[in-house]
Amino acid sequence: MDIGKKMDQRLGVHPVAAGDEPLPELEAAATHAASPCGDGHMVWRSWGTGPALVLLHGGSGSWRHWARNIAAFTATHRVIAPDLPGLGDSASPPAPYTAMSVGHIVADGIATLLAPGETYDLAGFSFGAMIASQVAAIHGTRARTLTIIGAGAMGFPRHSVGLDKVRHLEGPERTQAHRTNLARLMIANPAKIDPLALAIQEVNTRGTRMKSPQFASTTALIDAVATYPNPLNGIWGEADVTGTPSIEARHERLKSVRPDIKFHVIPAAGHWVQYEAPTEFNTTLADMIR
Repeated sequence: MDIGKKMDQRLGVHPVAAGDEPLPELEAAATHAASPCGDGHMVWRSWGTGPALVLLHGGSGSWRHWARNIAAFTATHRVIAPDLPGLGDSASPPAPYTAMSVGHIVADGIATLLAPGETYDLAGFSFGAMIASQVAAIHGTRARTLTIIGAGAMGFPRHSVGLDKVRHLEGPERTQAHRTNLARLMIANPAKIDPLALAIQEVNTRGTRMKSPQFASTTALIDAVATYPNPLNGIWGEADVTGTPSIEARHERLKSVRPDIKFHVIPAAGHWVQYEAPTEFNTTLADMIR
């Protein structure tokens, strides 16, 4: 019995059926690993060889948030993308949990996947950016660079986006609710909400058990990056609806604690910037970690 089936039986996780996996080629090519998380395991996937690049996905998400980025980096890096605690295939963290307690679970998992003392580049999207900041504060110089994408937890009030509930829906009504939610929160150009984005949203919704918005209005990220000693980068979509009161205000707050931050805004892209504008995003991230 493979490790995935063991974890599914132990945790009651409902795995994505092979025919329902929106990224079958990436899933088939992945090397799977697990690390302790609560009463079960945190699940990790990796591709390629070379210097490690760890990618942490957003809230109500999974490793699939990086669908259009993983392959771009496997030629030069070992790309490592977990399902964060309480999301996707990973077990929930022990309650009560904090940003830092989840960060320790992730940091310990990274340490199990890398050789002793091996350094790595770290990037996190949205909720994953906040967790990445905690990991960077824990690992210090071992995290060679930290890149935060569409991040919150900087002390600004959370911008609440009204989303349609989908759990009671089926068929075309459920698909339409996913399309509506992606347009309201994740993707600025409705024409870029393609069948793959809808399929990823469906799988991610089914795997969500952790409620991550509770952290968005805290100062967990800004406090952590202030202590992180290595290069800090930021990438935002220009039309990111979560970037209240403005993207520039977030840039200024980050500069107040890290004047050296490299900050890049991708025009016309929304919150899920790495999916909506993958070419510019991948080039920007590659330059930042180079």
